[in-house]
Amino acid sequence: MIKGLWSLTWKLGCCFIAVMLIAGIYFDKKIERRLNGATWTLPAALYARPLNLEVGMKLAQSALITELKLLNYRPVISVEDAGQFSVVDNHVLIYRRAFEFPDRAESPALVMVNFDEQGISNIQTEDKMDIQQFRLDPLLLDRLNSANIEDRVFVPFEKVPDLLINTLMLMEDRNFYHHHGVSPLAILRAVIVNFKAGRTVQGGSTLTQQLAKNLFLTQQRSLWRKFQEAYIAILIDYKYSKDKILEAYLNEVYLAQNGASGVYGIGLASDFYFARPIDELRIEQIALLVAIIKGPSYYNPRRNPERALARRNLVLRMMLENNYISPAQYKYSIKNDLSLSSAKALNYRANPAFVSLLTRELQSNVPENIRNLSGLSIFTSISPLAQKNAEIAIQQGIAKVQKPDQHDLQGAMVVTDRKYAEVLAVVSGKDVKFNGFNRALDASRPIGSLVKPAVYLTALNNGYQLTDLLNDKKIALTNENGQRWIPDNYDRKFRGTVTLEEALVSSLNVPTVNLGMQVGLNKVINNLHRMGIHEDIPAYPSLVLGSVSLSPYQVAQMYQSIGMNGVYKPLTIIRSIVSNEGRPLYQRSQIARQIFSPESIAQLSQALHKVTTEGSARSLVWRNKGQFFAGKTGTTNDLNDSWFVGFDGDEIVTTWVGKDNNESAELTGSRGALVLFSGYMKAKIGK
Repeated sequence: MIKGLWSLTWKLGCCFIAVMLIAGIYFDKKIERRLNGATWTLPAALYARPLNLEVGMKLAQSALITELKLLNYRPVISVEDAGQFSVVDNHVLIYRRAFEFPDRAESPALVMVNFDEQGISNIQTEDKMDIQQFRLDPLLLDRLNSANIEDRVFVPFEKVPDLLINTLMLMEDRNFYHHHGVSPLAILRAVIVNFKAGRTVQGGSTLTQQLAKNLFLTQQRSLWRKFQEAYIAILIDYKYSKDKILEAYLNEVYLAQNGASGVYGIGLASDFYFARPIDELRIEQIALLVAIIKGPSYYNPRRNPERALARRNLVLRMMLENNYISPAQYKYSIKNDLSLSSAKALNYRANPAFVSLLTRELQSNVPENIRNLSGLSIFTSISPLAQKNAEIAIQQGIAKVQKPDQHDLQGAMVVTDRKYAEVLAVVSGKDVKFNGFNRALDASRPIGSLVKPAVYLTALNNGYQLTDLLNDKKIALTNENGQRWIPDNYDRKFRGTVTLEEALVSSLNVPTVNLGMQVGLNKVINNLHRMGIHEDIPAYPSLVLGSVSLSPYQVAQMYQSIGMNGVYKPLTIIRSIVSNEGRPLYQRSQIARQIFSPESIAQLSQALHKVTTEGSARSLVWRNKGQFFAGKTGTTNDLNDSWFVGFDGDEIVTTWVGKDNNESAELTGSRGALVLFSGYMKAKIGK
């Protein structure tokens, strides 16, 4: 009997050992696949351009303060930490955050930026040394997720605040650095506490067990799952350092629900709850994050603020009792509220219009093997200031120009940099967060008189002068089908003869038709193609009055060559792409070519400036006093489309106003789109 029992026990023991070995090999392979190398597939981080401050830069002090607030820098009386700034009279003291720029890493730095009436007059470092320029860290605009990629911000272990790590272990696993993945004493203690309470009030799982459950197992409660959890935790503890395990736990722990998506990891949670990086959290914010880990739904600070506050205060008291914080720090922290950000969801900075443009550029210009990499940093040319001003200009401008019975008027704006052919801002409608039809990129509408500068530039580039004369008399043209076309001026008057400059400044139709026929329609079409318009354009005389249909983005590309002194360069929104390890992967093309002579551009620019002082855009003289522009209005048949393209010293702004159903907007270019341009330019200088 005893011999038989011994034999059975021995066999069962062998079977158990075999099962454990097989299970160990299976679990070990799963652990290696997940924890060796990249544990998560990270979304691409989309950054705006960094604001480069330079001595002599025409930047209003209010504009710098606006940018700092967009970057979630905190205004304080005394600047002590990165991510803070203070304002005294015409001085702005900034403590810049550390940042991995594409060209090099920059450490935290304290600078004083001084202003006068012209802009930035002086920049000084902490030790009172004068410097010529200084750049701020760029705004994180968005993280490009997909159905297969979770939104996540990876935080390396060395960048996690020590106070957070110590507080986490204090509240969740005090013996983390002393057990081997499973703590029998913690399990026994939990069993006793739960037995006395008559319900489950305390868990016995270590942080390593919680990581094992989060990474490899379901939430189902069973003895078999607990066995797997414990076994995997022991294997993880054997194979990896404690710091590696903590890093994985802190980047995997569930902390909130953002719509249909979970908020995993302390990096994303810090952004979600406080709109700031993890290394800038205050003591009470660290305590709240640790408090939430206990039960993200139960202690949700937005839905259950009183419950979350009580739990946070308990954590603060434990931090005090264990000498992690001083009595003074405790008294200060306990008085503060939950300090949550006003944003209730992530990715509130992004605008679907420029994200759509970026996605298209990624598809067309960036190789697939780069696009599919994990954790890319995509640096764009988007200016947070320009984007904010453009969005406000569209919203407020539409409200200003629409008639009381109009509710379907829409607008679009594209702002580009004159020097670098970069897109600074894109707005596709008055609902700036609408993720649908992108009017800036896809609304192809007749451009009216916006085509005229291309006609006059063709003439100037072929030897004509602004002083040359054109006929302004009634004409009738007959096409090959025998159809007659009799163009007319907007005011239905004829002036006999006018100079090229007078014809362009007054946007006269008949002289423009005569000029187009003289220089040749095919030459005009060829120049439009050279300026970046790739569509087929029929050689009809009506072309020179704007029968061609383009999107605001295409118009912006067309005018870019004028703004760049006759140089063609494709517009772009992507500056560079850097790998998760900081390796450069992509840089925008610098290819450019001279397509018009600088002399012809200078003459055209002279006339376009007169358009804004004497011609159809002359209202800018009183709308924007003290500002100097060049530009051109455009109005289509039946006032369906209102256009304006305007230049100042460093930007080109293309604006369209109209209706999606192609009905009349009842607005000329000067009474519609120009008003929106004016609003943008006022905001740019802080008026």
